[in-house]
Amino acid sequence: MTQTALVAALAALMALTAPATAQISYSPKSNPHVGSYLGVQVWQSSANGEFGEAASLIDANFSKKLQGNYVFAVQHPYPLLPNVRLASTNLETAGQTTLTQAFIFNNKTFAVGDVVAARFHVSYLDYTLFYELLDDEDLSLVLGFTARDFNGEVSVGKSTDSSDNTCNDPNPSPDRPCDDETSLASGQINTNKIKPMLYLASQIKLPHTDISLFANADILVSADDTLSDYQVGASYPLLKSSVGDLHMNLGYRTVNMQFDDFNKLATDLRFQGAFVGIVARF
Repeated sequence: MTQTALVAALAALMALTAPATAQISYSPKSNPHVGSYLGVQVWQSSANGEFGEAASLIDANFSKKLQGNYVFAVQHPYPLLPNVRLASTNLETAGQTTLTQAFIFNNKTFAVGDVVAARFHVSYLDYTLFYELLDDEDLSLVLGFTARDFNGEVSVGKSTDSSDNTCNDPNPSPDRPCDDETSLASGQINTNKIKPMLYLASQIKLPHTDISLFANADILVSADDTLSDYQVGASYPLLKSSVGDLHMNLGYRTVNMQFDDFNKLATDLRFQGAFVGIVARF
């Protein structure tokens, strides 16, 4: 339901219009100079779904997490050359569950009834080349290509509760004392891989106001994988000067990751939640 609503909102904005990127896009104000913008985003994301290997998936009850994301872009007035955008996103969360079925993760086997702790620590850097199909102060539309460079790992470990003051770590140290949960057996899969994606962005300024509505998306649909990253929101100028502008963005973001074999990792996960961002335009 949430994904359908986001897609509908994105499509409606695209039909009307305009650019945005990780937060919102900036185009040099109809002058021949090069422009740039730098944005910071704090995203309260919740993670839902399953992960594992293709034949065995589990729901680890991942917790909510504040994620810090960044974007930088350079735009120019030369129509044949693409503009450039770099965006960094963190997807980090952890959870724990009691297995109701046997589970194998990177050659480590966990039995029914085992309490396992999972850690999802994945980030990606987007390298985007894009063109402004429409470039107006009140209305804009962007189309481009993104290479999404994943980095990180997903790990699963069998845990025991050491609340009885019994340490299961055979080699505790002053620098790393015995934790409440100690991993007795663990498996880990790295997520270093690049995925190509289509990039779309739009923005429309509401009449007689300083508020703009924006939407953007990175989308990949293939035979084995479905990967999408949607953002919709509103932007309001906090400061305007001859040097640059400062804008605040409020919105909602959803990242869907459905992989059958991502370096052996299989996922059916959705990260979603509200965000707030600050964008400086020069």
